[in-house]
Amino acid sequence: MKNRTKCNLILLILLFGTVISCVNNEGSDDLDILDPTEENTSSEENGDIIEAEGSGDEQTNTTGCSKENSVYNEADGIVSIEFESAKFDDNWELKSEGNNYTGEGYMVWTGDQFLGNPGNGLATFKINITTPGTYRFEWRSSVTIGDLGTEHNDTWLRFADADDYYGEKDESRVYPSGTGKTPNPNGSSKDGWFKIYRSGNDLDFKWSTSTSDNDAHKIYVTFNSAKTYTMEVSARSSGHAIDKFVLFKDPWTLNEATSDNNTMSSITCD
Repeated sequence: MKNRTKCNLILLILLFGTVISCVNNEGSDDLDILDPTEENTSSEENGDIIEAEGSGDEQTNTTGCSKENSVYNEADGIVSIEFESAKFDDNWELKSEGNNYTGEGYMVWTGDQFLGNPGNGLATFKINITTPGTYRFEWRSSVTIGDLGTEHNDTWLRFADADDYYGEKDESRVYPSGTGKTPNPNGSSKDGWFKIYRSGNDLDFKWSTSTSDNDAHKIYVTFNSAKTYTMEVSARSSGHAIDKFVLFKDPWTLNEATSDNNTMSSITCD
């Protein structure tokens, strides 16, 4: 009886020791598994942050707004927007050839030409004006087809809900055809749309924005109330590439408003 009890005690001790050893080993394995998992989670989170910060397009990657419901906010009398930020149809192509562009790239119209028929390949930008007044409009564009600065150099532009929209040169002022206001520009204009062209045979990106053929008028838009307005762009010439645009009012100068040091306008969701 004593021997049997002694044997049972020895077996219990051995069994209990085995259980402790197993528990310790399992705990060690859990720790080994947890460490790589924590590292992977951290790497994925860091990767997301790097992607957002390194995208070069803060206007679309840091707010959570879709391109369809983004509103670009004027601040201190200026609006600055990467042109590729809008929603475009398939005949507008995002390109990034060369190095003379900002943001993710630039948009090029690659479809048919609509020289007398605005409203095709439509893209819109919602702009929230908090400082009413008259703003000058400028965009940065280039010619990607041919070697002539007078061809493939223009796109349609309209501010249908603005209080005034016109081209101005010295004491001369022109209004888009179809608005009931006169005089109208030389060349194409229809239904409140201006043909907006760049000048010169230096085809790379530059700030050059006019209407009225052979009588270049600069572009101005008047917003009398603090609210959100809609800017519309439609295709005209194939191969016309647009990088970014600005709207600015006094006391901003053209050089100040188009400086590469300016930050893009902030975004809120509509």
